Amino acid sequence: MALLTFLSAALVLIVLLVVAFALIKISAVLRSIGGTPTSYLAKLRLGLRAIESETGHLTPQVVRLNEGLTAIAGGLEAVDEHLVGTINAAVVQPRYNANESGD
Repeated sequence: MALLTFLSAALVLIVLLVVAFALIKISAVLRSIGGTPTSYLAKLRLGLRAIESETGHLTPQVVRLNEGLTAIAGGLEAVDEHLVGTINAAVVQPRYNANESGD
């Protein structure tokens, strides 16, 4: 019975050592990815913050642009209706034939 207890404790200790070793390796990899100010993740974060600050003023401009384009779209629909009417009127007109004019 004492032998089984000793073997179980040794097995638990081995499992804990393996888990600790794996966690140390994982931590080292994660630190190389994003744990330092010169890591790729830190550089990416810095770049994204720069983009955010540089483009932050565009939101109100885009809203105004969308309002203007919406107004233009209404005018273009009216122009489209007039052009359709002009085309339909031109289609029903009799065609000019130069041979029938007597020239």
